[in-house]
Amino acid sequence: MSALVSPQWVASRLSSPDLVIVDATMPPVGVVPKVDTHALYLQKHLPGAVFFDIDALSDHSSGLPHTIMSDEAFGAAMGELGIHDTATIVVYEQGDVFSAPRARWKLRAMGAKNVHLLDGGLKAWEAAGLPLESGPVVRERTKFHATLDKAAVKDYHQIRATLAAGEQVLDARSEGRFTGAHPEPRAGLSSGHMQGATSMPFPHLANGASMKSPEELRAIFEARGVDLQQPITTSCGSGVTAAVVALALEMAGAPKVTLYDGSWAEYASRAESVIVKDV
Repeated sequence: MSALVSPQWVASRLSSPDLVIVDATMPPVGVVPKVDTHALYLQKHLPGAVFFDIDALSDHSSGLPHTIMSDEAFGAAMGELGIHDTATIVVYEQGDVFSAPRARWKLRAMGAKNVHLLDGGLKAWEAAGLPLESGPVVRERTKFHATLDKAAVKDYHQIRATLAAGEQVLDARSEGRFTGAHPEPRAGLSSGHMQGATSMPFPHLANGASMKSPEELRAIFEARGVDLQQPITTSCGSGVTAAVVALALEMAGAPKVTLYDGSWAEYASRAESVIVKDV
């Protein structure tokens, strides 16, 4: 299955009842006032697209920003949106690569087999002169049979075991947050990084709204000393952009990729965590 699909590929399938299009745009971090991405979705979106609210579709009982919901809760939420686990699902976002890979990762981790990312997102769709719609979209309720793939996700105890074993961990946060030179955006959290982790800022893996080519991605990972054939865990601030790194690894051919769902928001909040600063 190809991770990315073109606007033309999607446009040619708009009439298919099997196609589900999902806008998974999150507000950009640090922008004040907060961008209302749902309002922007209502103004214009791909034909028939539903809005996948990553903040809302998270486990709020965890005390962490964006951890994945239970099987039952996620399945029910997807059913309400009219997303079936056997559908051909295309996820996109309104701006540059940021949050859509997280929605794709969630859907796949919960059992959807045929989930793609629209290469270039809404920007590429508009540039191609393809049709847009406005207003809310209500799809017929369906069933999503959700079963979490436990090999796709790590918890706190598993990430500590991963670090102790010397396995590869790639951190999608900025270099400044990774080294400890810049503060974390979440109050009360120390910046810095996990001992043995490798910095892999997610914007380096994309050209704006499009992911870089598999060849370019392999070169980036090689330059950072990443062994694509060995197990790799991705992390970030809250589990969102770790999915960008996971997508890039998938495109580069890495066979064993896991995402640390709690990411730095969890790790840095635990007193027993070892935090390394390079400044």
